[in-house]
Amino acid sequence: MAPQQRRFTRLSRSAAVIATAAAALVLAACSSGAGASSTSGGLGFTPAGQVKNSAITVWVDAAREPAVKAFEAKYPKIKVNEQTYDGNAGGSDSFKTKIALFDQSGQGWPDVVWSTQTNDASWASKGMNGNQAFAAPLNKGWFSQGFLDGFSKGALDPVTIGGTVYGLRNDLAQVVFWYDKPLLDKFGYGVPQTWEDYEALSDKLAAQHPGYILGSVGDSFVGTYVYYMGAQAPIFQSTATTFSSDFAAAKSQKMTALIDHMLKNGTLVQDSVFSADFVKKYQNKIVGMPGPIWYTGALFQSKSSLNVPAGHLGAGAPLYWSGDKIATGNVGGGVWYASSHTQNLAAVKTFMQFVTSADEYQVDLAPGYPAYAPAAAKWLAKQASGGYFVGDFQKNVTAAASEIWSGWGYPSFSSETSYAKIVVPGLAAGKTMADLTGPWKTELDNEAQVQGYKVK
Repeated sequence: MAPQQRRFTRLSRSAAVIATAAAALVLAACSSGAGASSTSGGLGFTPAGQVKNSAITVWVDAAREPAVKAFEAKYPKIKVNEQTYDGNAGGSDSFKTKIALFDQSGQGWPDVVWSTQTNDASWASKGMNGNQAFAAPLNKGWFSQGFLDGFSKGALDPVTIGGTVYGLRNDLAQVVFWYDKPLLDKFGYGVPQTWEDYEALSDKLAAQHPGYILGSVGDSFVGTYVYYMGAQAPIFQSTATTFSSDFAAAKSQKMTALIDHMLKNGTLVQDSVFSADFVKKYQNKIVGMPGPIWYTGALFQSKSSLNVPAGHLGAGAPLYWSGDKIATGNVGGGVWYASSHTQNLAAVKTFMQFVTSADEYQVDLAPGYPAYAPAAAKWLAKQASGGYFVGDFQKNVTAAASEIWSGWGYPSFSSETSYAKIVVPGLAAGKTMADLTGPWKTELDNEAQVQGYKVK
């Protein structure tokens, strides 16, 4: 459902510097290049003139509105102008497009932006139209290293460029193998450990219990991050200047063959997991499926979706290739970005730290696994305490958080758009994944070239 759009009138920004300290910042900034580490205050960027007690404008999607409300409840003296947008969902590029317009006009930037994508740092760390980069460096003196060290291992890697951190991860979205314990027991099956086990289980299920399924590839985020990233397939790799996509690699070919095999025997389906048809057809028919941790609230526990009863759902370890090292996919895990143009550094810092680490949001309200490690431990304990899950839920989810495959790239475009454009309609038209990997690669390479990458 598209988030309700609300428009707010941004407070007029004063042209005068109110505070003496703010004036000093501006004077010091005049002698420093944008983004240089020697800028005033040791922040790693040239700060704007500060306006004491000014409101901060925060962009969020509808799902993150509770974070803003929780912040306002704790910090009622900090004025927040909240504005909802699509959250850059599905690689829509709306975040970049909007910021480019503000860069063109040289004013109007929001103070904080939430994005569902993990690849925005690649462009937000660079200036556009002669302006300094939108995303402010966070580890050059603004945020303490002690706070940044509190994030789970690897959580900030997608937003770290050349040793500089440009955003804070809200949550991790590690993929685990979800399974229905009563169904497995009823059919006499075990929880698959490897991709080979998963494929073998699909043949048993198709032959013995047709109509029951083991997953879907009907969503762009599933096909890319759950299956190909989870298979350690090198189809989406990048550096600062290059991009490569190798569908001929062994792990790429094995995953392509696995998907085609399971589509053919009917245990993989093409319905979107968030569609009404999926719920109608497959509620109580899902024996297991690989998926991100946020499926807990968004899919399985949701009364408007699958509404799986307590005592059914378990989270198994991520699937991996037999004889290989365990590695898993990551489906999202959004990011908060602080604007280098903000006129209220103190309020933005307080907001950023709150929404990523405070119990009032991350433990009490957040639907997914927090990227901030202390909050993650509390969130997991809360999830496990209700007796809803079966098996080693805490153990497997915690382990998977440190097993996200590091070989996936984070260029300035998303892998989802090409999958949605090429693969989803292609499969619906009766083509196989093997038929579509060539056109999919072409589309990925074209997107990379448009974005200025050298395609290897």
